[in-house]
Amino acid sequence: MNPLLLDIPLQLETERLILRAPLQTGDGEIVNQAIRDSFYELKAWLSLFQELPTVEETEIMLRNAHINFLKRESFRFLIFDKGGGKDFIGTTSLHGIDWDIPKCEMGYWINTKYSGNGYMTEAVKELANFGLNHLAFKRIEIRCESRNFKSRFIPEKLGFIFEGTLRKEDLSADGSKLTDTCIYSKIN
Repeated sequence: MNPLLLDIPLQLETERLILRAPLQTGDGEIVNQAIRDSFYELKAWLSLFQELPTVEETEIMLRNAHINFLKRESFRFLIFDKGGGKDFIGTTSLHGIDWDIPKCEMGYWINTKYSGNGYMTEAVKELANFGLNHLAFKRIEIRCESRNFKSRFIPEKLGFIFEGTLRKEDLSADGSKLTDTCIYSKIN
């Protein structure tokens, strides 16, 4: 089946969270504020955030993510707290999709002020289950810089299998040195 014909929900829910596609006007502003709130932590691990983006740049990034969602090239979800004010918590995505296998990679980042509450673990669990069960991916892979212990904790807690470390495989987020990448997977 052509992936464009797949029915993909624009929203997923867990006990505490709503994961929804980035398609509402104003998403750029709330995501940009979270990037600002978390800039130093994000900068350490993500090359995308070596400089603070403007609200306009963030809005463009999210609109491109929505286009890729519609084209079935990646599925980025914004994570919101279900309770109270529905605060924006972070993002998680299925990307690097190979529909021939089918398989993908998974990524995520969290607004620093929500770290340590299990929100990202809950969101990643939901999206992994969605990928394996709804999309029938045969493999979901999470790659983390070996020294990013907070990020590595999530696949370890969720029962992803540690497949190994690729030594001197990637550049650090700031591009200054080579880093090691840990690979985790879940197989369907």
